[in-house]
Amino acid sequence: MLLHLVRHGRPLVDPPAPPREWHLDPAGIVEIETLRAALPASATGASWFSSDERKALATAQRLTDSAIQPVPELREAARHAFVKDQATFADAVSRGLQRPAVAALPGWEPLERTRQRVTDAVTEIASRSSGDVVLVGHGTAWTLLVSYLSDEPLPQDLPPMAMPDLLIVDINSQTIVSRWGDWRVREDEP
Repeated sequence: MLLHLVRHGRPLVDPPAPPREWHLDPAGIVEIETLRAALPASATGASWFSSDERKALATAQRLTDSAIQPVPELREAARHAFVKDQATFADAVSRGLQRPAVAALPGWEPLERTRQRVTDAVTEIASRSSGDVVLVGHGTAWTLLVSYLSDEPLPQDLPPMAMPDLLIVDINSQTIVSRWGDWRVREDEP
């Protein structure tokens, strides 16, 4: 079974609103359309699931005409304290990856709790699915899931990934079939 992990498109950052309520940035829609054109055939007939966060659901709706089932447990790590500065945010996420049992900042969900929530949901989805699956969600949540599925240690930092992006995992062999950004190489080939 192939599991297609899609990171949502670029959000329109609205600091007063919680990130789960952010909409897609209209300037980034073309990137989602580019990913849709580059999706492998295995995603076409797959079952589609998405985090229930607005930006993830909106990304999924732009990527497929298939039915999409929202799954609240696929949401991103809860971060109730907004961090505007990108370097500070990246540093906090790195601290969380290095010490997943501890909240990286006050008001942040410990990443071990995020990992358990997401992996439990994906395990349930996989057990009910007879074919390939597409999951649309979030960078940190997918980093935790990929580590679990591929039996690799957690990275010290988030891997480089775009918004949107795609990684494909073969659940049966626990191997990564296609890494973040590989679809752009396929899309650029003549």
